[in-house]
Amino acid sequence: MEKPVFKRKIYDEILEWKEKRSDKYALLIKGARRVGKSTIVEEFAKKEFKSYILIDFAHTSKSIIELFDDTYDLDFFFLQLQQLTGIKLYEKESVIIFDEVQLLPKARQAIKYLVADGRYKYIETGSLLSIKKNTKDILIPSEEHKISMYPMDFEEFLWAIGDEVTADTIKILLQKKKSAGNVLHRNLMRIFRLYMLVGGMPQAIETYIEQNNLQAVDETKREIIDLYEEDFTKIDGTGLVGDIFDAIPANLSGNASRYVLSNAREGIRTEQVRELIPDMLSSYTVNIAYHANNPGVGMALEKDAGRYKLFTSDVGLFVTLAFKDKKYTENVIYNKLLSDKLEANLGYVYENVVAQMLIVKGNNLFYYTMESDTSNHLYEIDFLTSVGGKICPLEVKSGNYRGHKSLDVFCKKFSSRVRDKYVVHIKDYKWENGIHYLPVYMVPFL
Repeated sequence: MEKPVFKRKIYDEILEWKEKRSDKYALLIKGARRVGKSTIVEEFAKKEFKSYILIDFAHTSKSIIELFDDTYDLDFFFLQLQQLTGIKLYEKESVIIFDEVQLLPKARQAIKYLVADGRYKYIETGSLLSIKKNTKDILIPSEEHKISMYPMDFEEFLWAIGDEVTADTIKILLQKKKSAGNVLHRNLMRIFRLYMLVGGMPQAIETYIEQNNLQAVDETKREIIDLYEEDFTKIDGTGLVGDIFDAIPANLSGNASRYVLSNAREGIRTEQVRELIPDMLSSYTVNIAYHANNPGVGMALEKDAGRYKLFTSDVGLFVTLAFKDKKYTENVIYNKLLSDKLEANLGYVYENVVAQMLIVKGNNLFYYTMESDTSNHLYEIDFLTSVGGKICPLEVKSGNYRGHKSLDVFCKKFSSRVRDKYVVHIKDYKWENGIHYLPVYMVPFL
């Protein structure tokens, strides 16, 4: 049986590259493994080109690998490539796909000359593209148009499960700033909680559709996490990166104002981790929120590189990771979320999904903390985004919260910089005292 090809928004970005940039640039799609890069690229090649050759550098012949030892004579290179694959290439109408291109750096280096040659179009896919061993001794081509691919967002998840109604309903409610009412709100929250449990990895969604069984979905997600753990050893052979990844749920549940390294491994120092973080981000398995030292539109210029929070790039993997060392039956998040009884101390699941949704919308993540004038209490704004010349603070709440003191203090302190104020929660939409109280399912459509 053929694997399903889910509808993905990135298809339109790839089409834009083909129509506007493919004469001068190869397309490089970066993203975590198992996020669906190969599937969508091959689907695109089938639909938009007369023919295509897909070279998967994780699984190809020695003869094809050896072609890249000498790309000086491109006529002979293409002649051999067609002969070895049995696929005819047509000038201006064929695309050559370099899948998992990080595994053969010299193939990536050849892109410069292949694009300049102009006969065919080129798409590369990869993860861990910028770690040293994948860029060592090669000239990185400037002829690459880079785009990022993330796990399937809430709307793509809805398309996958055959729901063509929910996204439009939420968009209308948000546009009109209307509450959904008890029955509809409960239904929308139920669907969103299902997304949180399954997540956005195509394999996990496929398992859910085929088996309608969350234990089977959890097993699929554990396989993906195991794959990521193996990849982390390529970044760092000591296993430290894997420990940092595993400790993400513990760090968020601890409610600390930064990632606490001792939760990952005792005795490690900030300097040891500093050079590992960019490589972790290169793997697209984590999202990072930096502390904004000076909240404003130029937050990236004044971020605190040593003070950050980490999130997993997929909320479904987060739910599994939180109970990685226990059996599926002991993972209380599944039962609590399904029955709508997630306590406040499990609210960090919502924080992770909000981080994921903001990243997919093109935001860099920042947060802010302030000390109270009267006590040792720390006020914290979970996320800051910018719109135009203003900033929008978001405070994420789960369960029956009673207030939003942090948001109030922040908005008073930076009143001239603030545009829209949001409390993201699990209740229905309301507008009150200049604050949008957003149900979490509206965040993807902001």
